[in-house]
Amino acid sequence: MNFRLIKLILLLAVFGSVSCKSNKASNTLVVEPNQTEVSKQPNIIVLLCDDLGYGDLSSFGHPIIKTENLDKLASTGIKLTNFYSTAPVCSPSRAGLLTGRSPNRAGIYDFIPGIKKSPDNRDLVHLQAHEQTIPAMLKSVGYATCLVGKWHCSSRFNSDIQPQPNDFGFDHWFATHNNAAPSHQNPNNFVRNGEEVGEIEGFSSQIIVREAINWLNNKKDNKPFFLEVTFHEPHEPIASPEDLVQKYLPFAKNREQAEYFANVENVDLAVGRLISYLKEKNLDNTLIVFSSDNGPETLLRYGEKARHSYGSPGVLKGMKLWTNEAGFRVPGIVNWIGKETFSGTSDKVVSALDLLPTFAELSGAKLPDRILDGESFVSLLNTGDFNRTKPLIWAFYDAINERMVAMRHGDYKIMARLDVDNKPVANFHNLYDGNIDYIKSAKLTDFVLFNLKNDISESEDISKTEPEIFQEMKAEFEIQYKNLLDGSHVWVRNE
Repeated sequence: MNFRLIKLILLLAVFGSVSCKSNKASNTLVVEPNQTEVSKQPNIIVLLCDDLGYGDLSSFGHPIIKTENLDKLASTGIKLTNFYSTAPVCSPSRAGLLTGRSPNRAGIYDFIPGIKKSPDNRDLVHLQAHEQTIPAMLKSVGYATCLVGKWHCSSRFNSDIQPQPNDFGFDHWFATHNNAAPSHQNPNNFVRNGEEVGEIEGFSSQIIVREAINWLNNKKDNKPFFLEVTFHEPHEPIASPEDLVQKYLPFAKNREQAEYFANVENVDLAVGRLISYLKEKNLDNTLIVFSSDNGPETLLRYGEKARHSYGSPGVLKGMKLWTNEAGFRVPGIVNWIGKETFSGTSDKVVSALDLLPTFAELSGAKLPDRILDGESFVSLLNTGDFNRTKPLIWAFYDAINERMVAMRHGDYKIMARLDVDNKPVANFHNLYDGNIDYIKSAKLTDFVLFNLKNDISESEDISKTEPEIFQEMKAEFEIQYKNLLDGSHVWVRNE
């Protein structure tokens, strides 16, 4: 199957209102916006960490780790204290960010393993060709696009059997399937535009920023750009520069913790290099968004391979793989270099789902003609005010905590267990033809309700003390979950 041709057809259909022509030689869209449009469109950079906890930056309260560059982005831009990833684990979180849709709609429910055949059809899982993404949308209005870092949106990486980053709008990609291997130091599993690169000397965060800078240097046009920088850090297997490890050893419990602290600072230093480059080149119309794909990993959750996992949830309850706050409430920073915007700390509820519609409004791109779960937060940039109308809902069927489904709406968050015949649903990785009827028969039960404005740590269930609010939230919750489940993709082998 020629996924590039499929994407061309979809781009023409979905973004057909843009003035463009077809380049038959390369089978791609060539968009020709006028110079006035180009000058107004911001460059956009998304910086995404892997397993960075809510409390892992010094600007978000870490008492030891130094993150001076990110802290400066926060202090001169917008520090988002209510920013949410789209899932509490990597693959669905990334799919949700790229599409502006709950990852359940795309059929990505858990992290995507390799290609080993499994009875639950998990080996089939990938971001499908019909999904419209941020880079494809921005290309339709003249952007150059680049991905550097971790991909993790397909079970068959760098294969013609499934779509790859270039099939979703990335002009240039330099990526790994999942983690940097054998560790962040001297990784050997990067692929550049379909070609294996081999071992690269250095540390992953610095390597991918160097690639990003090289791509920017080699751009031969004045197109605005979209750059997604997806750090592997601080996900295991961790490796950090020895000088930074030595810096933290006097303040750490052990060497492994010092290596974790150093790992986070190494990302900060890489971010600093990129910002310095932007300033050096006077790229002063550049919007930067920084966040994490999910919360911090639990120490030793999968044995010695997680021995460096000293990430901090801060004041939040839970960790990665939880539907409590620490699973998907993550640091959020927005900074528009060269443009005056609202500046300061904001407690407005913002999600990675909101990036696609926000970038559409800023770039003049047409939104994909499909259900979106995100909303534009351009008003937050302009005035500091943003009040989302769409609830945020998560259905994570492999949750460590017992309540797999959660919804935030306004100041309140409601959570529930899924039961079939009065028994909790067992954890599962994928929704497929063998379990869809079972899951659709499950009922939401054992509800709890929290006022997150007053109780960020989810310590007091107010479902009984605030019965009217509880009934309103419960009714909305049941509607939202049913709609999400009805719209979730079911994987069928040989479909």
